[in-house]
Amino acid sequence: MVTIGDVAKVAGVSRSTASYALSGKRTISPAVVQRVLDAVDELGYIPNAGARALATSHTKVIGLLGRFLDDEFAPAMLQYILGVTNRARELGYDTLLVSEEDGIHALQRLSSSRMVDGFVLLNVAERDTRLEILRAALQPGATVGLPAECDGVDVFDLDFVESGRLMVQTMHDAGHRELILVSQPVHVVERGGAYVWRLADGARERAAELGVTLHHHHGDSSQPGIGRDLADILDRHPGATGLLLNNEAAAAALPSVLAARGLRAPDDISVIGRYSDDFARTFSLPFTAIDSAADELGRRAVQQLVARIEDGPDGTAPHVVELIPPAVHDRGSIAAPPTPRG
Repeated sequence: MVTIGDVAKVAGVSRSTASYALSGKRTISPAVVQRVLDAVDELGYIPNAGARALATSHTKVIGLLGRFLDDEFAPAMLQYILGVTNRARELGYDTLLVSEEDGIHALQRLSSSRMVDGFVLLNVAERDTRLEILRAALQPGATVGLPAECDGVDVFDLDFVESGRLMVQTMHDAGHRELILVSQPVHVVERGGAYVWRLADGARERAAELGVTLHHHHGDSSQPGIGRDLADILDRHPGATGLLLNNEAAAAALPSVLAARGLRAPDDISVIGRYSDDFARTFSLPFTAIDSAADELGRRAVQQLVARIEDGPDGTAPHVVELIPPAVHDRGSIAAPPTPRG
């Protein structure tokens, strides 16, 4: 096990000087501090986090603010969290997950105490009250989710408008002319979940351009409610031949709903969803889907955040807004509409 004595020997200083260089308790020349830090890196020594923070002004910790909300499907949120934590670890940073409801207070507390070097925000609302605090914080921040105002932070999201358009286009290309779109609960929209209406707007726009009938419904975020919702929606639109899902709970429930009705995709109805590949594997979903890019978004946000952290407060790189273009992952659940029985 590497000790502070080993670090001191490699750095060519006394044990006490090495300790002071890491703790900041005494004034040590910048050149000596750098030699000690180089030795730490060379030997893989893990100093006390608080001591290193005093010496370098970095904690090597990223604050991740993400809430598990009752009206959203919790397993989907985990995909975003994993993207953030995995990339942070690869870059040598730990992640402090904060899931308390009062995100404003959490940001203020973490920023003022300098417990973290920067922030990644999940569950970003269109008019997110946390952003004002984040813009004023000493530490840089990035969001996974597109707010109405993007100034002062780096923003990463899926292009939801184009995702809705692509869903409709894909069904139209297969010959479908009457479709159903199932979105997240209406409470998500009321709370500021703009990704819901952005995808729906894109779908409606493309449907109108192509002359496709699109029925839009909001479904529950968990069982058994979403199972009942799906059955009711299918009953209300017997002529629909394609189903679009912007609701992870609906995607997870659909196999059992179709089986109960004696239906199969794509023989009886074609299906396209919007969720990550990891999510599809977790729930063994056989449906074609637009990848929500949860892992990629988390990784990009951390990559950009760490670059800002390490550039320091004098960094001048402009803030970015990156919308990932949607891509369809074909799992064979879309085919030509079934021939009506005469």
